[in-house]
Amino acid sequence: MAGPGGPWEDHRRALGGFIRSQRKLARLSLRQLSALSNISNPYLSQIERGLHEPSVRVLHAIAEALDISAESLLLQAGLVREQAGGSPADAGERGDSSTERAIRADRRLSDAQKEALISVYRSYTAGSPTGGAS
Repeated sequence: MAGPGGPWEDHRRALGGFIRSQRKLARLSLRQLSALSNISNPYLSQIERGLHEPSVRVLHAIAEALDISAESLLLQAGLVREQAGGSPADAGERGDSSTERAIRADRRLSDAQKEALISVYRSYTAGSPTGGAS
């Protein structure tokens, strides 16, 4: 259900929340992300609180600073569709879920650890289109 500001406000807040959670996963302060992305601290704060919808350029800068794919931020911003086919391997065919993207974005894990976690995750979700128990 849409909030008092309508679906666009809800969308901006969801995007801001996603950026905030990715920043926290990366263990960055708002000030550190501001410096890495070359975006002012106050503007970044407003984006995280859902007060402004950032441009594609700003989303790219944030994604690069957070070491996540720009596509995942553009997807969260509603600027691309999940199965738009803009990636080298289609996310739907590859099974690249938001869980897998979060694992890949976690800077605390080595590449080997990330692949191991993704492998385990896929083994649990393979053959279960709904992800639930039968």
